[in-house]
Amino acid sequence: KRVCVIGAGASGLTAIKCCIDEGLEPVCFEKSHDIGGLWRYEEKEKEGACVYNSTIINTSKEMMCYSDCPIPDEFPNYMHNTKIMEYFGIYAKKFNLMKHINFNTSVLSCEQEEKGSGEVWNEKTKETSDFEFDAVLVCVGHHADPYYPLDAFPGIEKFKGEYFHSHEYRKPQGYEGKRVLIVGVGNSGGDIAVELSRQAKQLYWSTRRGCWVMNRVSDQGLPVDIINTTRHQAFLNWIMPSSIIRKAVESQLNEKFDHDHYGLRPDNGPFNQHPFVNDELPNRIINGSVMIKSNIGCFTEDSVIFDDGTEVEADAVIFATGFIFQFPFLDDSIAQVNGTESQLYKYMWPVGMTKHTLAVIGHVQVLGAVNPVSEMQSRWATRVFKGLATLPNDNKMLLDINRNKVSLQKRFYNSQRHTMEADHVAYMDEIADQIGVKPNMFSLFITDRKLARKVWYEFCSGYQYRLKGPGKWAGAREAIMGQKSRMFCPLHTRATTKMLSSIYLCNHSIIVLPNYVWVMAMCVYV
Repeated sequence: KRVCVIGAGASGLTAIKCCIDEGLEPVCFEKSHDIGGLWRYEEKEKEGACVYNSTIINTSKEMMCYSDCPIPDEFPNYMHNTKIMEYFGIYAKKFNLMKHINFNTSVLSCEQEEKGSGEVWNEKTKETSDFEFDAVLVCVGHHADPYYPLDAFPGIEKFKGEYFHSHEYRKPQGYEGKRVLIVGVGNSGGDIAVELSRQAKQLYWSTRRGCWVMNRVSDQGLPVDIINTTRHQAFLNWIMPSSIIRKAVESQLNEKFDHDHYGLRPDNGPFNQHPFVNDELPNRIINGSVMIKSNIGCFTEDSVIFDDGTEVEADAVIFATGFIFQFPFLDDSIAQVNGTESQLYKYMWPVGMTKHTLAVIGHVQVLGAVNPVSEMQSRWATRVFKGLATLPNDNKMLLDINRNKVSLQKRFYNSQRHTMEADHVAYMDEIADQIGVKPNMFSLFITDRKLARKVWYEFCSGYQYRLKGPGKWAGAREAIMGQKSRMFCPLHTRATTKMLSSIYLCNHSIIVLPNYVWVMAMCVYV
């Protein structure tokens, strides 16, 4: 079967690889000249998503790598965008993916017929051409089309200063001595605020709700996601009341700095919004470089008036207001994948299709790394395309979609980004269960207790889903056993008398119970 893969970014690359693994023929169309998508930095504005020059990823390397291609030991735990691109190159070369990619080729339309068809535009030849396929994997991400609600800011048309979306931001140079306002409390807004505060005369940061600030570097200097993203922690979250967890996490975050004093404390709890990760923000606030402001009331020609009545002069405004979720090349019959009210089963499958020959990959906001999630989605999709896995009927899919929406509405405040949130371990396990690759903890504790303890207590890396079933990888056990040493490797650049490898990864004390009690509890959880 011939599969059309749209996009050669983080999701597109693994989609190509998964097609090859299942004996399918991938044909990838990438509108730019290279792989990488969002993570390929370009100085000039480019069509589609792009990081800014200084962008460093918020997920650690062992959590973000693909499940059968560990990131090199010497790479830092939190990688700069150039290192991520280097890793994509390693992955593409290892599995010979480049030969399947048509660069400088945009997909103009995509329709589901008896045999799917579409039209592409080649930038080099300046020609359009038709193509046929048996299935489609849409891998274009959701950071390509800026959400730019200028009508929500009265008086912006009068403002004589510079204003633009964070999508266009590249470097901090050129803002020396200026008064800059950042609008929006997402991760991009926070990173840009911190960076520009070193150049600007004054940096103002406007937020309606505030946010809970988490650090990349957690207790004992460990990456925060390897502490939070474990099966053991997911189990504790499952059995403990959410109110107790909320109080504990709020207390922990306020020990680093009191969010009330810094004007950042929101009404919602830490787990009721998408995580905001920034290690430098408190320092920039306490030294006055960043000044937190409330929601914007209106603009004048040279200033901004906030809804608390205060007014500041501004030379430039950057709107970090997020992105629109849309796929304009898709036929109207499958347009329900567009927008915040998309009808996607497990964030992948459009409802109402005559055949399940189209899947959306990476269109999910996981509370963790997206690369292994996109890989897991692609593994499932290719199995469905081959007829080796089946999907429920439309009614059951709609029931699941609506149930998930209600759950999200109860948990998160109303926001476009919160229509596609998912917990990393739970979502990965849910998809893995469809393929038959979810780790069986009961079996592991009986047959390989050393590995079982790693899988249960250490971070839930993608290697866990290569231990058994379709796509089993012979190197999975070794990769899991060595993930802690790979994490410490880039830190061991100076010999010390104390072995850092003896640091216990879990920042919470573990209740000592007989093994059979843990096994019984895990059986119930699984």
